[in-house]
Amino acid sequence: MTNENTQNETPIQRALRQKQEAIAAREQAPRGGAFQREQNKRIGAGKSRPWMTK
Repeated sequence: MTNENTQNETPIQRALRQKQEAIAAREQAPRGGAFQREQNKRIGAGKSRPWMTK
């Protein structure tokens, strides 16, 4: 962000920008839970949970 924009922003805009920068700087958790793993293994929907069938 340019220096001119930071001088013209309101205190709320400044706080929001700082919050977003802090969130972006945080270490991100690895993506992909059980659903993504099933998708990658090409397991059919519901095949990993046989108790869910009628």
